[in-house]
Amino acid sequence: MLIRTAHAPSASELDIITCQLGRAPRGIEAVAAVDGENTPLALRMAPIVAGAPFPTLYWLSSERLRVEISHLEAAGVIKQLEQRLQEDADFLAAYHQSHRDYIAERWAWMNEAQKADIARRGYTQVLTERGVGGISNWDQVRCLHTQYAHHLGGHNAIGQWLDDTYRLDRCLP
Repeated sequence: MLIRTAHAPSASELDIITCQLGRAPRGIEAVAAVDGENTPLALRMAPIVAGAPFPTLYWLSSERLRVEISHLEAAGVIKQLEQRLQEDADFLAAYHQSHRDYIAERWAWMNEAQKADIARRGYTQVLTERGVGGISNWDQVRCLHTQYAHHLGGHNAIGQWLDDTYRLDRCLP
Protein backbone atom coordinates (compact mmCIF):
# COMPACT_ATOMS: atom_id res chain seq x y z
CA MET A 1 0.00 0.00 0.00
CA LEU A 2 1.32 3.43 -0.97
CA ILE A 3 0.80 6.45 1.26
CA ARG A 4 1.88 9.80 -0.16
CA THR A 5 3.15 12.20 2.46
CA ALA A 6 5.39 15.23 2.79
CA HIS A 7 6.94 15.28 6.22
CA ALA A 8 10.44 15.83 7.54
CA PRO A 9 12.02 12.47 8.32
CA SER A 10 12.04 11.45 11.97
CA ALA A 11 15.19 10.11 13.64
CA SER A 12 13.91 6.54 13.26
CA GLU A 13 13.10 7.14 9.57
CA LEU A 14 16.60 8.53 9.03
CA ASP A 15 17.99 5.31 10.53
CA ILE A 16 15.84 3.26 8.13
CA ILE A 17 16.85 5.42 5.17
CA THR A 18 20.53 5.06 6.10
CA CYS A 19 20.10 1.28 6.08
CA GLN A 20 18.18 1.40 2.80
CA LEU A 21 20.83 3.51 1.06
CA GLY A 22 23.85 1.94 2.75
CA ARG A 23 25.11 5.39 3.71
CA ALA A 24 24.05 8.49 5.56
CA PRO A 25 21.56 10.43 3.44
CA ARG A 26 22.15 14.04 2.46
CA GLY A 27 19.84 16.60 0.97
CA ILE A 28 16.57 15.09 2.20
CA GLU A 29 13.81 17.63 2.64
CA ALA A 30 10.92 15.23 3.22
CA VAL A 31 9.68 11.68 3.09
CA ALA A 32 7.47 11.70 -0.01
CA ALA A 33 5.92 8.23 0.26
CA VAL A 34 5.77 5.36 2.72
CA ASP A 35 4.35 1.84 2.52
CA GLY A 36 1.62 0.33 4.69
CA GLU A 37 4.18 -0.30 7.44
CA ASN A 38 5.33 3.37 7.36
CA THR A 39 8.68 2.44 5.82
CA PRO A 40 10.00 5.23 3.56
CA LEU A 41 9.73 4.47 -0.15
CA ALA A 42 10.64 7.78 -1.77
CA LEU A 43 12.29 10.96 -0.56
CA ARG A 44 11.91 14.56 -1.69
CA MET A 45 15.32 16.11 -2.12
CA ALA A 46 16.73 19.63 -1.83
CA PRO A 47 17.35 21.41 -5.14
CA ILE A 48 20.98 22.22 -4.21
CA VAL A 49 23.19 19.76 -2.33
CA ALA A 50 26.87 20.47 -1.66
CA GLY A 51 26.69 23.57 -3.86
CA ALA A 52 25.41 21.83 -7.00
CA PRO A 53 21.96 20.99 -8.39
CA PHE A 54 20.75 17.65 -7.06
CA PRO A 55 19.80 15.67 -10.17
CA THR A 56 16.37 14.60 -9.00
CA LEU A 57 13.51 15.91 -6.92
CA TYR A 58 12.45 12.44 -5.81
CA TRP A 59 14.84 9.68 -4.71
CA LEU A 60 13.80 6.04 -4.44
CA SER A 61 14.86 4.74 -1.04
CA SER A 62 13.04 1.39 -0.97
CA GLU A 63 15.59 -1.38 -1.40
CA ARG A 64 12.90 -3.81 -2.57
CA LEU A 65 11.72 -1.44 -5.32
CA ARG A 66 15.28 -0.54 -6.32
CA VAL A 67 16.11 -4.22 -6.84
CA GLU A 68 12.92 -4.90 -8.82
CA ILE A 69 13.51 -1.88 -11.04
CA SER A 70 17.18 -2.78 -11.54
CA HIS A 71 16.05 -6.19 -12.85
CA LEU A 72 13.71 -4.45 -15.30
CA GLU A 73 16.47 -2.13 -16.51
CA ALA A 74 18.83 -5.09 -16.96
CA ALA A 75 16.13 -6.86 -19.00
CA GLY A 76 16.00 -3.96 -21.50
CA VAL A 77 12.77 -2.29 -20.41
CA ILE A 78 14.18 1.20 -21.09
CA LYS A 79 14.67 0.34 -24.79
CA GLN A 80 11.14 -1.08 -24.86
CA LEU A 81 9.77 2.14 -23.33
CA GLU A 82 11.70 4.37 -25.72
CA GLN A 83 10.32 2.36 -28.66
CA ARG A 84 6.80 2.81 -27.32
CA LEU A 85 7.39 6.54 -26.86
CA GLN A 86 8.33 6.76 -30.56
CA GLU A 87 5.24 4.83 -31.65
CA ASP A 88 2.56 6.10 -29.25
CA ALA A 89 1.95 9.87 -29.46
CA ASP A 90 -0.42 9.84 -26.47
CA PHE A 91 2.11 8.03 -24.27
CA LEU A 92 4.83 10.47 -25.38
CA ALA A 93 2.54 13.42 -24.58
CA ALA A 94 1.82 11.97 -21.12
CA TYR A 95 5.56 11.45 -20.56
CA HIS A 96 6.32 15.04 -21.58
CA GLN A 97 3.59 16.18 -19.17
CA SER A 98 5.30 14.18 -16.41
CA HIS A 99 8.47 16.21 -17.03
CA ARG A 100 6.54 19.51 -16.95
CA ASP A 101 4.77 18.46 -13.75
CA TYR A 102 8.11 17.46 -12.21
CA ILE A 103 9.64 20.88 -12.92
CA ALA A 104 6.55 22.65 -11.57
CA GLU A 105 6.59 20.47 -8.43
CA ARG A 106 10.26 21.18 -7.84
CA TRP A 107 9.69 24.94 -8.04
CA ALA A 108 6.54 24.79 -5.92
CA TRP A 109 8.41 22.99 -3.10
CA MET A 110 11.25 25.55 -3.06
CA ASN A 111 11.20 28.48 -0.69
CA GLU A 112 12.25 31.96 -1.78
CA ALA A 113 15.75 31.60 -0.28
CA GLN A 114 16.34 28.42 -2.32
CA LYS A 115 15.12 30.10 -5.50
CA ALA A 116 17.42 33.06 -4.86
CA ASP A 117 20.37 30.72 -4.20
CA ILE A 118 19.69 28.88 -7.45
CA ALA A 119 19.59 32.16 -9.39
CA ARG A 120 22.77 33.40 -7.70
CA ARG A 121 24.59 30.17 -8.62
CA GLY A 122 23.36 30.33 -12.23
CA TYR A 123 21.30 27.11 -12.08
CA THR A 124 17.87 28.52 -12.97
CA GLN A 125 17.95 27.29 -16.56
CA VAL A 126 19.11 23.81 -15.57
CA LEU A 127 16.34 23.44 -13.01
CA THR A 128 13.61 24.80 -15.30
CA GLU A 129 14.50 22.87 -18.45
CA ARG A 130 15.67 19.46 -17.24
CA GLY A 131 13.03 16.91 -16.42
CA VAL A 132 12.83 13.81 -14.24
CA GLY A 133 16.28 12.78 -13.06
CA GLY A 134 17.89 15.79 -14.75
CA ILE A 135 17.24 14.54 -18.29
CA SER A 136 17.39 17.07 -21.11
CA ASN A 137 16.02 14.91 -23.96
CA TRP A 138 12.42 14.30 -22.97
CA ASP A 139 11.99 11.64 -25.67
CA GLN A 140 14.41 9.34 -23.85
CA VAL A 141 14.24 7.48 -20.55
CA ARG A 142 17.41 7.63 -18.48
CA CYS A 143 16.53 5.84 -15.26
CA LEU A 144 13.45 3.91 -14.21
CA HIS A 145 14.31 4.48 -10.54
CA THR A 146 13.85 8.25 -10.80
CA GLN A 147 10.70 7.85 -12.90
CA TYR A 148 9.20 5.54 -10.31
CA ALA A 149 10.25 7.74 -7.39
CA HIS A 150 8.46 10.64 -9.10
CA HIS A 151 5.41 8.41 -9.52
CA LEU A 152 5.45 7.61 -5.79
CA GLY A 153 5.76 11.28 -4.86
CA GLY A 154 3.10 12.48 -7.28
CA HIS A 155 2.36 11.02 -10.70
CA ASN A 156 4.54 9.91 -13.59
CA ALA A 157 3.45 8.24 -16.84
CA ILE A 158 6.40 5.81 -16.83
CA GLY A 159 5.85 4.95 -13.16
CA GLN A 160 2.16 4.30 -13.84
CA TRP A 161 3.13 2.10 -16.82
CA LEU A 162 5.51 0.15 -14.57
CA ASP A 163 2.67 -0.46 -12.12
CA ASP A 164 0.24 -1.43 -14.89
CA THR A 165 2.71 -3.66 -16.75
CA TYR A 166 4.93 -5.12 -14.02
CA ARG A 167 2.76 -4.63 -10.91
CA LEU A 168 5.51 -2.89 -8.95
CA ASP A 169 2.86 -1.51 -6.63
CA ARG A 170 2.20 -5.14 -5.59
CA CYS A 171 5.71 -5.22 -4.02
CA LEU A 172 4.49 -2.91 -1.25
CA PRO A 173 3.20 -4.15 2.09
